[in-house]
Amino acid sequence: MIGRDVLVVGAGIGGLATACCLAQRGARVRVLEQAKEIRAFGAGLQISPNGMATLAGLGVADQIAALSPRAEAVYLRDFRKGAVVARVPLSRQGRPYHYVHRADLVEILANRARDLGVEITLGAAVTGVEGGDVILANGQRDSADVIVGADGLHSRIRTHLEPLGHPFFTGQIAWRAVIDAQDGDNLRDVQVFMGPARHMVIYPLRGGRLINIVAVEEQDQWVKESWSEPGDPAQLVARFGDFSKEARAYLGRVAECYQWGLFRHPVARVWHNGQLALVGDAAHPTLPFLAQGANMALEDAWILAACLADNPNQSEALSRYEAMRRPRCARIVQAASDNAEHYHMRPGLLRVAAHTGLRLISRHAPHMLTQRFEWIYGFDPTRP
Repeated sequence: MIGRDVLVVGAGIGGLATACCLAQRGARVRVLEQAKEIRAFGAGLQISPNGMATLAGLGVADQIAALSPRAEAVYLRDFRKGAVVARVPLSRQGRPYHYVHRADLVEILANRARDLGVEITLGAAVTGVEGGDVILANGQRDSADVIVGADGLHSRIRTHLEPLGHPFFTGQIAWRAVIDAQDGDNLRDVQVFMGPARHMVIYPLRGGRLINIVAVEEQDQWVKESWSEPGDPAQLVARFGDFSKEARAYLGRVAECYQWGLFRHPVARVWHNGQLALVGDAAHPTLPFLAQGANMALEDAWILAACLADNPNQSEALSRYEAMRRPRCARIVQAASDNAEHYHMRPGLLRVAAHTGLRLISRHAPHMLTQRFEWIYGFDPTRP
């Protein structure tokens, strides 16, 4: 990639990781970000081994580990009593799994990008594409040998490659909040409280100093698709008022929360045109029920850079990238959609049978629970 000029649109996790991967291989990389500062909403991320592989390849895995102790397991719990239904091991065979504050990961990637010589321009909103140029809100034009669309859910780059598909409301809304930890919390791993038509996920951030909360409920209608829609903490407590005493205790400490409707978007059919290419949510928006959105973007970043570096024919390299990424990402997106059904089972014989089966497997063959997602966590994008 030495001497190749690359323009990345978007300075989120996918854009910054892509910039780092390309610059590390010798490309001249510039990033355009519409915000006036690089920032991220206060929310937690789960970075599984497949995502950590890219961070290790970029030389920042130790920084992640210093901020967040390695995760060990997910505990699936009954919503009302809080009793453990199953323990799903995470860090198998020495592969790291971490809970990371989104803002921390963005800052680490931005610093690494600058160390690699990446030029980041803030306040540069891309409004469209014309010919081989991106058009900025101030009327200026910019171009490069490769233009990477890492501009998220409503990507201008994707719109140029294909008409955006019509998302549909899944019938679910999510609440999110971050609270300060208190003495006695002793929260070390993910806790998932599973209830009828609802579930709640909590896990520690920044070495246990913060606690991330995501609560999902089924609802008939929703209009706005936004991560920053303010919510009412009292309403959040009321919606999950029949959950266990432990779950309610965390909710009762929420002073500020946000909510957003969960929409299902189609995976892009066209990922490149020989010059433009998509990564992250611009290519494959996903629901949060497998915690793989950021991990897929990290995988995209490494593999896109590898394909471009390995083949001087740019169009062939981008076709190879799409061929490697699209089937896997589509499978993960579908699996995430399916996972919500497992959390939201209604009372009845099916729920009793499912939870009984989980308890038996967790007690006698816990490796079976881990193997279910081995195809996700066992993938290492940095290996040939």
